[in-house]
Amino acid sequence: MPFFERFLSVWVGLAIVAGVALGLAVPGLFQAVAAFEVAHVNLAVAVFIWVMIYPMMIQIDFAAMKRVGDKPKGLLLTLVVNWLIKPFTMAALGWLFFKVLFADMVDPQTGSEYIAGMILLGVAPCTAMVFVWSHLTKGDANYTLVQVSVNDVIMVFAFAPIAALLLGVSDITVPWDTLVLSTVLYVLLPLVAGALTRRWLSGRGGEKAVDDFVHTLKPVSILGLLATVVLLFGFQAETILAKPQAIVLIAIPLLIQTYGIFLVAFVAARWLRLPHNVAGPACLIGTSNFFELAVAVSISLFGLSSGAALATVVGVLVEVPVMLSLVAIVNRTKHWFEDGGEQ
Repeated sequence: MPFFERFLSVWVGLAIVAGVALGLAVPGLFQAVAAFEVAHVNLAVAVFIWVMIYPMMIQIDFAAMKRVGDKPKGLLLTLVVNWLIKPFTMAALGWLFFKVLFADMVDPQTGSEYIAGMILLGVAPCTAMVFVWSHLTKGDANYTLVQVSVNDVIMVFAFAPIAALLLGVSDITVPWDTLVLSTVLYVLLPLVAGALTRRWLSGRGGEKAVDDFVHTLKPVSILGLLATVVLLFGFQAETILAKPQAIVLIAIPLLIQTYGIFLVAFVAARWLRLPHNVAGPACLIGTSNFFELAVAVSISLFGLSSGAALATVVGVLVEVPVMLSLVAIVNRTKHWFEDGGEQ
């Protein structure tokens, strides 16, 4: 793995520090960027997220969909975790902590916004970072490709309805038009653009042309990620320093959710006797979040300075180090899955 990607957690950490520092040093600049929006969609965030997501979407090979039956148990495991378990446990934990356990520490409106941000994280299964986690666990690359392809197709249709359902259960008014617009902007359009680009490249030079183009764009994608992190933490700089307690309160249920969902997937993978190169990616794909989408939608729905946006930003804060710790667990338990069959 290239040097820049190997130390991604370091660069993300530095981007967080830079974002907070710049947010405090030049708040007027970030306020101006925050005002640069159309139809409740911040254009700067949209551009950076597109820069980040587009190269990843080119890697999605819809021809791989015909291989969905090759390892049905592994695919079924992550689909069940992503769409039938994780969104609902995230909503339940948000309600438990901010309506019961932490109810005296935050006002009801802010608590509801924290729950909304957590729900948006829970409904958005990871896309961009999946290939990194799979690579670090020596996962089956073809399986990972199938998994991401299937998840992205499902997300086009399921993200908005499930998010609306859970936000409604949490007594939060759902602006359907903004939610649907965000799904189209951050899921459907990048997916279509990636598919068209892949088709064009394949016609000119086959898979090598696709791989070369993605390799060329990968540094740009990572810079898009880091620029997004700087921007988000710059928007929230004053809140982060003024309310460090809020960061801790949000991080607690997010950490419980992440390690809890991983445990569920990990035990299920062991019970299903999945081979390690399928079990690893299956557990990690079902655990990580498409935080780029969650951040963008939370900003569109609730605003840059909202509790929902802060919750998704905290998701960014914990995502990389936590996922790297889970990668270490998967790699150290390889012998547990060595007898798994082809599933």
